[in-house]
Amino acid sequence: MKKGLLITASLVALSLVSCNKTESGNKSVIKSDSSETTIVDNNGKIDSSTVSSSTIEVNGQKTEKTDFVYKATDGALVKVVFKNDPKESTVAITSNKKTFTLEKKETKDGETIYKKDDMTARVKGDSLHLEQGNNVIELKRTKI
Repeated sequence: MKKGLLITASLVALSLVSCNKTESGNKSVIKSDSSETTIVDNNGKIDSSTVSSSTIEVNGQKTEKTDFVYKATDGALVKVVFKNDPKESTVAITSNKKTFTLEKKETKDGETIYKKDDMTARVKGDSLHLEQGNNVIELKRTKI
């Protein structure tokens, strides 16, 4: 009995010692996260409805992701992630466990237009106007 207890205790001690995690890794990747980001609207007021924002720098190229929660007119909540990197700018819209990723096509008069196939998203201020075929969905940025 003592022998079994001694073996079990030594195995537990060995597993605790061998599970040390080192933080050495790819030194060329710098990641900084923040739980809330301050964004100023066109009118100069602080917009505090940002859920999270992160910036990742790989070999001097920055990729920025900003997550928002939008609310549809029927009350449904939609997660919207804006991603800007040197190669492309996209918006990913997630609702009902489905994600649609649209590419940025143009910006004019304070409105940004994202498109993919027959889906178009128009973002202006706190509103997102989503069109797919004959379906039109109005979304407003909200706080959780």
